[in-house]
Amino acid sequence: MRHKQSISRKLFIVFNTLLLAGITILSIIPFIHLLSISLSSNTAASAGEVRLWPVGFTFDAYVYLGEKVEFFRSLWVSVKRVVLGTIVNLFLVFITAYPLSKTNDRFKFRTLYVWFFAITMFFGGGLIPTYIVVKNTGLIDSILSLILPGALNVWNMVLLLNFFRSIPKELDEAATIDGAGHWTILWKIYLPVSLPSIATIGLFTIVGHWNAWFDGILYLNSPDKYPLQTYLSTLIMSMNAQMSSISIEQIKAMENLSEKTLKTAQIFMGALPIMIVYPFLQKYFVKGIIVGSVKE
Repeated sequence: MRHKQSISRKLFIVFNTLLLAGITILSIIPFIHLLSISLSSNTAASAGEVRLWPVGFTFDAYVYLGEKVEFFRSLWVSVKRVVLGTIVNLFLVFITAYPLSKTNDRFKFRTLYVWFFAITMFFGGGLIPTYIVVKNTGLIDSILSLILPGALNVWNMVLLLNFFRSIPKELDEAATIDGAGHWTILWKIYLPVSLPSIATIGLFTIVGHWNAWFDGILYLNSPDKYPLQTYLSTLIMSMNAQMSSISIEQIKAMENLSEKTLKTAQIFMGALPIMIVYPFLQKYFVKGIIVGSVKE
């Protein structure tokens, strides 16, 4: 039987809907503004005339970025980095969080290991020592230099560890009685029930790898190995220097292009893949909320 909602309940639903709709609009407006600037002419963008609709509509910024071989090469490097880096990160986080989620009587020296990882969250070796380690391990000018130095994110490991500790111990005990080992329990019991948490951590990892640009400048000597964000940042920094040696044909082709439109095009294209990936992971967030709200 369908219960009749009270007036206060209806008011709450209306207020909550309007509030969430307002937050959604406020979140989308900056991206619309960026897209409008990137599609506007040089004059309109420089004069600050662009709001939520392009002024002097032009694709010159995207054409300038897209017609370069270096752009697509760096895009492919970023894709490889995101795929490989996410797999390595999630694997290490997964196999590290599992033993640390056990009690001290089941995993000796657990507290020592926890303190070892916790210290790394507050203290780091610094930029120069990290570079020396990367150099001496032969990772310079390799895509692995962008992945291995931060392969294990301790904060993500702590998140997954706490989720593992909320899994009923009876599942472990039943599987152990049936003869299952730790690897079997990890991959056949813990992995299926922790998909929402893994999807959340995976999204954080994807965003982190995709937006990273400074480590590419530090560890990569060859520009053809730059990921997309590193390539775009160096493109912006070298744009003024290139203007002194640019040809007349290139000047005509870039008459509607400015540093501002190119920067906004860079920001929008950098955020676009994440906006595409998020809807596919959203169902895991919803599932995680539902699972987390059910108590027996």
